[in-house]
Amino acid sequence: MRKDIHPPYGPVVFRDKSAGFAFLTRSTATSEKTVEWEDGRTYPVIDVEVSSASHPFYTGTAKVLDTAGRVERFERRFGARRPGERGR
Repeated sequence: MRKDIHPPYGPVVFRDKSAGFAFLTRSTATSEKTVEWEDGRTYPVIDVEVSSASHPFYTGTAKVLDTAGRVERFERRFGARRPGERGR
């Protein structure tokens, strides 16, 4: 790597306050706020709104869309296509 063109890369804690979840990783992101981690050291902390602990896809609380009901409602409203008919 060329010297003096890359931002500093070091340990940072990312914290999801809504889920009470935090993890320590390395990043070029920085913060003025700090937190004491489990190992007793102090690291910069970045608060995030969504993480794998709170995102519906990862937690299994995602809403399942009723696509069949939507299709039926569309056909009732606009009429079903006849076989072999193409869109305009």
